[in-house]
Amino acid sequence: MTPKIRIKDIAEKAGVSVGTVDRILHNRPNVSASAREKVEKVLKEINYEPNRYASALAANKKYKFCVIMPSPEPGTYWEEITQGADRGIRERRDFNVSIEYKFFKRFEFDTFSKACKDCLAERPDGVILVPSTLELTRKLTDVLHSRNIPFVLLDSYMPDLKPLTFFGQDSFQSGYFAARMLMLIANKEKEIMLMKQTKNGIVASKQQDNREVGFRHYMHDHYPEIKIVEFDLSLEDDEDETETKLDEFFDKHPKINHCITMSSKAFIAGEYFLRHNLRDKQIMGYDMVPRNRECLREGSISFLIAQHAYMQGFSCVATLFQAVVLHSKVPALNYVPLEILTKENMDFYRGQL
Repeated sequence: MTPKIRIKDIAEKAGVSVGTVDRILHNRPNVSASAREKVEKVLKEINYEPNRYASALAANKKYKFCVIMPSPEPGTYWEEITQGADRGIRERRDFNVSIEYKFFKRFEFDTFSKACKDCLAERPDGVILVPSTLELTRKLTDVLHSRNIPFVLLDSYMPDLKPLTFFGQDSFQSGYFAARMLMLIANKEKEIMLMKQTKNGIVASKQQDNREVGFRHYMHDHYPEIKIVEFDLSLEDDEDETETKLDEFFDKHPKINHCITMSSKAFIAGEYFLRHNLRDKQIMGYDMVPRNRECLREGSISFLIAQHAYMQGFSCVATLFQAVVLHSKVPALNYVPLEILTKENMDFYRGQL
């Protein structure tokens, strides 16, 4: 067993005082260059690893993290994010870490700006951020950089913003993978439906947009003869309007049996197929949210790609903790795995840790 290295031992080897070693280990000022050189030489010789957890506990400092994200409706991807983040905070309660949520509504850019303003008013030590447009998000991140507040990007990766790190899928590869999986069962089709979640004709998120690019790239390279027919799932439509649009779509395209969406709303089409007993039709989508789960079990959803939302929320908190509280380096990119779910393996999926 390796003997425990004490500060007193390091001081004796370096020929300096215990107080000098303590200041160097905790990166405090008032240390001469020669003393620092002697101590760092000893630390390298003994391969010293500081106990960052003990130091953080001893500091007894309070830390606050802010999360800026879309409002988490029950049973959604965003709700799982908050559940994972909350657990990450609970597991670190001994370190006086707290969390504040600032929610906004997609496409209502004034709500995003307000969430950013409210976050800055909290004077957080770290931020978890789901981006809006690049221009709007940059207004916040420029301030965060100026205040030396690290931030983690979640869901959509915007490297130009220079985040501490990113958690989410490689969106292009995710869409490419989705196309490949869909074509395992739809390769004989002449047409497939691409259901797009939009508002005012704009796709709901950069992530969905990038997934579509990957999807179309695969289809262009491997199945150029299959026609991709778009269906606009507008966030402005109510259930009756969506039902009418689906009726009209499948009346016009009766031979379309396989569909895909780049969002977590696959259940919109899945439940429609079940209501109308359209057992020959299926849709593929994302996220094991409750309504998707039931459609997958009933067979109206063919595949789901898991995003491990709970794990993402937990990991964002854990990473900020590593960087802010423990002063440790963290990876610049954290892509979550692409996991395909079917009704045969869905009960074995562990969305939580």
